Amino acid sequence: MTSKPPAPALRIATRGSPLALAQAEKVVAAIQNTTHYKSEQFDIKVKTYRTSGDRMQSGALSRIGGKGLFTKEIEEALLDNEADIAVHSMKDVPTIMPNGLIIAAFLPRSDFRDALISRYQSINDLPQGAILGTASLRRQAIIKNIRPDIVVKTLRGNVQTRLARITAGDFDATLLAAAGLERLGLMESASAILSPDVVLPAVCQGTIGIECRENDEKTRELLEKIDDPVTRMVSVAERSFLRELDGSCRMPIAALATKSKDSIKLRGLIVRPDGAELIGDEAQSATSELETLGIELARRLIEKAEPGFFDGH
Repeated sequence: MTSKPPAPALRIATRGSPLALAQAEKVVAAIQNTTHYKSEQFDIKVKTYRTSGDRMQSGALSRIGGKGLFTKEIEEALLDNEADIAVHSMKDVPTIMPNGLIIAAFLPRSDFRDALISRYQSINDLPQGAILGTASLRRQAIIKNIRPDIVVKTLRGNVQTRLARITAGDFDATLLAAAGLERLGLMESASAILSPDVVLPAVCQGTIGIECRENDEKTRELLEKIDDPVTRMVSVAERSFLRELDGSCRMPIAALATKSKDSIKLRGLIVRPDGAELIGDEAQSATSELETLGIELARRLIEKAEPGFFDGH
């Protein structure tokens, strides 16, 4: 009697943090809900990878390598055919993709706002000289612009680690992505959800992107079925803005694109790293001109900035 061949497997690569695994599970659920999955009946296997960013838990991200720290090993797994798809927080993904890889799908964007974690209810409620922990230059610069008296110190680690440091009293406050708290069922940890008018989010904050090999037509066909078109549109606009600014974790940059009817509005911000100066603007265009929208807004901000704008500390 011949044995039945094993079902084909879709191998998903992700980081191993609780948040990364929660995001991978959202992708698994989305795939399992497709008619393609229900008709094909293949296995889905989640494989975890420890990235350079996971190993380097001390020091600011801007000094140890920036965005690619959280994607390099996972993308190598795709290129080496150890995995079929990779799940990313899109705010961690560099704007220049490795040759042969593409973002084939975006899940619907979650809450893009920042959350304040503190025993205080707002940034203005923090006491004089309060200590705020973050590894984000964007958050540091915007908070220093609002409250120059606040002392910013590096705080790294997964969401649970950072929450524990606040509870222990090591810091007076931190900022975390509301989407991450939501995915982990930890929204009650937030003392306030901050309007983008107060703290403009990171590019693609709250967005899960799914990467695969460009020549893997079968996987691309599957991922097309879970791609959210509106999230793709706003992501293209925000990432083109960031790319034109040569953005990385070394530069305090924020952006938020929103869709209404047949157009996309993009708000962008650049801030001196010490918070001394903040330059913002917004633009709007048809949904067919998203790359141009991001590029033109970035150039407008560059024109407004004095030479050496990003050199301040």
